[in-house]
Amino acid sequence: MFKIKRMAAVAIAAAALALAGCAGGGGGGDEGDGATGGTLTWGVIAQASTFQQKDMRWANESPYGQAVYDSLLNVDPEFNVEPNLATEWSYNDDNTVLTLTLRDDVKFTNGETLTATDAAASLLGFRDGNSPNKTLLRYVADATAVDDTTLEITLSEPDPGLLTAITQNAGLVAPADKVDDPATATDPVGSGPYILNTGETVVGSSYVFDKNPDYWNPDHQHYDKLVLQVYTAAPALLSAVQGGQVNVSNVIDRTTLPQMEAAGYTLNESQLDWQGFLIMDRAGTMVPALGEVEVRQAINMALDRDALLQALGSGYGEVTDQIFAPWSAGYDESLDTHYEYDVDGAKALLAEAGYPDGFEVTMPRVGSIPAAQWTLMADQLAQIGITVNYEDVQPADFISAILGAKYAMTWFQLQMGPTDWQLAQFQIAEQATWNPFHYTTPEVTDWIATIQTGTEDEAAQAGKDLNTYLVENAWNAPFYRPTQVFVSDAKTQVQPQVGNVVPYLWNVQPK
Repeated sequence: MFKIKRMAAVAIAAAALALAGCAGGGGGGDEGDGATGGTLTWGVIAQASTFQQKDMRWANESPYGQAVYDSLLNVDPEFNVEPNLATEWSYNDDNTVLTLTLRDDVKFTNGETLTATDAAASLLGFRDGNSPNKTLLRYVADATAVDDTTLEITLSEPDPGLLTAITQNAGLVAPADKVDDPATATDPVGSGPYILNTGETVVGSSYVFDKNPDYWNPDHQHYDKLVLQVYTAAPALLSAVQGGQVNVSNVIDRTTLPQMEAAGYTLNESQLDWQGFLIMDRAGTMVPALGEVEVRQAINMALDRDALLQALGSGYGEVTDQIFAPWSAGYDESLDTHYEYDVDGAKALLAEAGYPDGFEVTMPRVGSIPAAQWTLMADQLAQIGITVNYEDVQPADFISAILGAKYAMTWFQLQMGPTDWQLAQFQIAEQATWNPFHYTTPEVTDWIATIQTGTEDEAAQAGKDLNTYLVENAWNAPFYRPTQVFVSDAKTQVQPQVGNVVPYLWNVQPK
């Protein structure tokens, strides 16, 4: 299965919670906007957590990393793995040693030549660092430089997601002597297409980058200057778009999209996440009813997904009953509509499971999501006799409370694992981050093992079998796949990136 070309990103990023806050200062390009060699002003909805390579984040923060660093491998917009710093790569017979040949003409912004020693130090630093994505390298036992241009990565066991991981933050390369240097958190040293202009940058508000004059790959440099302008509140972002102060931007509030489109911006659509109920207590240790498959199936049948998509997602998305991405090997289109909206049928299933009068369940609620949305979700379950008791938690505690197995089920929005292996490791496997009750079955364990070590055909079939099992046994209750929208002005063209919430930096360029 290591021959698979089409691989997609994984990230630990989870809930798309649009937290209220103060907007950054207004962005805006100069007279060169939209023309080659001008300025690209990009509206981002997350400030840079850090620029230190070993702690870098991805998803909404990916433009920061891609501006100043290079990754070992790259991907096209459809997520086919391509050369980058590494020009060739191959595995040994048992897929536990990956050998990469690196370019010899790449220089860091401090003038030093990039070598395999730097790449090895960067990989190990990321594995042992503080990035929320550090587990992407959890199977990396060691990384060593055979010589200046040959990098050898030794794995404790086969990892079908490794090539994908090193196209992202796990594969960013810094000088070996800078990996542990805390000064790079605000003044990075990389080999990327741009250099952070610390004099013009206002941390938390506006990050300014100048074109790297010595960059080895000028095809990825479309502008002389890049400005990543932070917006954390929907009204401020809408005003910036309507005022033409940004060339491209992510979106905080989908209800503002018609106004953005009316302002002359193109809506570039893609999919990344699934949204719905995470049913985590599948053994019924906290809420016995959830240990019954008929109860979990009843929850799925009680959901009017079309209404939920309109009310919660403003109609931007596709209803689904599965958590597998449409581009993954295990995806099955028929599973999108496995459960019909059937209140009477759901009640009958509850009665069959021994709960004719329903039951109660406590779920967390966070104030950054409108109260009406929580009410609507509770009403969906109330119509079959399930009473939802909400417990209010602070936004900063929402994720930790869920991952701490404090609640039997919850509403959430999670990234679809665009490859079956990555999905399994993220949400399904016994030790997966988003399986906080560590529930599994022998069948699930066997299918995941086949995805990891089987042939390409065996792994693909195991993914399909796993997906079918999860849907039929109602491990979760998805509502829909929300559409991610990235807007661009009339001067700028973008290519959405499979597996990432925003396009990759070099796929945003002048028309």
